Amino acid sequence: MTVQARTSRRIVVLVFAVLAFAACEGRTPPTLGPPVTRPADALSDSAFAALYNRISEAGGYFDTDNLISNETGFLNVMDALRASGLRGGAYVGVGPDQNYSYIAEIKPQIAFMLDVRRDNALHHLLLKALVERAPTRVEFLSGLHGRMAPADPSAWADASLQEIVAWVDEHPADPATVAALQTELTRAVRGYGIALTPDDVATILRFHQVFVDAGLGLRFTSLGRPPRAYYPTYRQLVLETDVDGDPSSYFVDRRRYETVRNLHLQNRIVPVVGDLAGSHAVREVGAVLSELGLELSVFYTSNVEFYLWRGGTFRAWAENLATLPASDDAVIIRSYFPNFGGDHPSAIPGYYSTQTLQPVRTVAEAAGERPFTSYWDVVTRDALDVRAPAGR
Repeated sequence: MTVQARTSRRIVVLVFAVLAFAACEGRTPPTLGPPVTRPADALSDSAFAALYNRISEAGGYFDTDNLISNETGFLNVMDALRASGLRGGAYVGVGPDQNYSYIAEIKPQIAFMLDVRRDNALHHLLLKALVERAPTRVEFLSGLHGRMAPADPSAWADASLQEIVAWVDEHPADPATVAALQTELTRAVRGYGIALTPDDVATILRFHQVFVDAGLGLRFTSLGRPPRAYYPTYRQLVLETDVDGDPSSYFVDRRRYETVRNLHLQNRIVPVVGDLAGSHAVREVGAVLSELGLELSVFYTSNVEFYLWRGGTFRAWAENLATLPASDDAVIIRSYFPNFGGDHPSAIPGYYSTQTLQPVRTVAEAAGERPFTSYWDVVTRDALDVRAPAGR
């Protein structure tokens, strides 16, 4: 029995045909399709919900809906990540769908989208519903932005990313399409087994409407803080490249998108609510991984650790991380913003923030005899050069 099969079996023990969307060049709104059919090795919807309930803590606050990333250089670690040879295992990450590009690269057997904001979990339920109903990239981006998909989406399976972006840009949102789609999305998110209040469903639909209204021009925003010149649009993020200028996101080709979609269909991208420095969520992820016989491969923290350091809770995060079973070469993907310090040694010209790689063991050891002395120490100690192949 393969490792994948053994893990699938353990996941099942541990506890919607694709939604039809026959878009046409006319303006006939789509009809509701049946629930997806999950593969035989998928977690059940009840097991998916059970993981959410088991791992999640009470939600916290952050001053943005964070519907898209503000890290324009989020793909600049992809060459080093690829060279590291990290594959499979488990992935944990904070924030929205920039995670999917890292997931498409390492192909984990399970992934947890862990964020202090419960709204992030709601956002990932929206993304899950949109990805599951969309066999192709053009259907996903069209649905995300409330556009009619092409008459024959399968003919677009190998279209260039630029062609897909042009389709979305050239076709305005259609009210009938949006209304039918949001009815479908409501049914889908309610079917995942996670208890949702009417306010939760309203929040999910509000998030979708933001993407519909702004299109690919949607820009990262934060509450109570002025907009920054470096805040990207979703179009920029979709078209972003790695440090060598090569497209590397999960949108770039059929294979990468299908990696993410298949994990969603298997219920193996699980949104959970938790503080990295909290008393429960991270440690419970570790307990689940131990039960599944899996090790952590990648933990994407964005710049959350900056706030943990400033708030005096970083050590609790390091202690939590140290409890996770992790491969010897597991890495943290981190984003560093020079708002309160100098340029990072791994900074790439033209990018305000710097995406970095650091061994997980470096942070785990900081819980013991090698504590960090400053946030600068956190972001630079043992940092791997993203411009060179990462050593294993």
